[in-house]
Amino acid sequence: MHLYFQDESRFGMFTKNGRALTVKGVKPICPFQQVFKSTYLFGAFSPITGDKFLLEYPNCNADIFELFLNELSKENPIELKVMVVDNAAFHKAKKIKIPDNIVLIFQPPYSPEVNPAEQIWAWYKRAFTNRIYKSIPQIVDFISNKSENLTKELVKSITRQEYIFSNY
Repeated sequence: MHLYFQDESRFGMFTKNGRALTVKGVKPICPFQQVFKSTYLFGAFSPITGDKFLLEYPNCNADIFELFLNELSKENPIELKVMVVDNAAFHKAKKIKIPDNIVLIFQPPYSPEVNPAEQIWAWYKRAFTNRIYKSIPQIVDFISNKSENLTKELVKSITRQEYIFSNY
């Protein structure tokens, strides 16, 4: 059995502005563009082993979630994967066929703080902030490069939450 926390995040060409370091009293000037094209990164992360499973898709809906589950189920197919997910409507869609080696557990409503996957997205987004991406392939390159640097040890350190390890 293997425990995962799953979530998805949107990465778009619309500039995500954030904090910038400047002299006191000087308002930072950051690049900005308002383009409404994006891609989505689906991920499942294990705070216990540091394992990760990431796939980039052009949309975020029940059909894509089912594709993600099917691909995850092929990774070590004899292993039972217990996966904590949020209450997004497409996670609960009746038409989704959940693979036999995956069990979904729904986190309490409106409680993103209990999903360690949210901390992984924060790690990605810190590097994504205040930058201009001229195309979706540029964003996919960013995601790929960042994902290569997401080691097992880093996943464990980012996703470690005391409630997960209280019985170990």
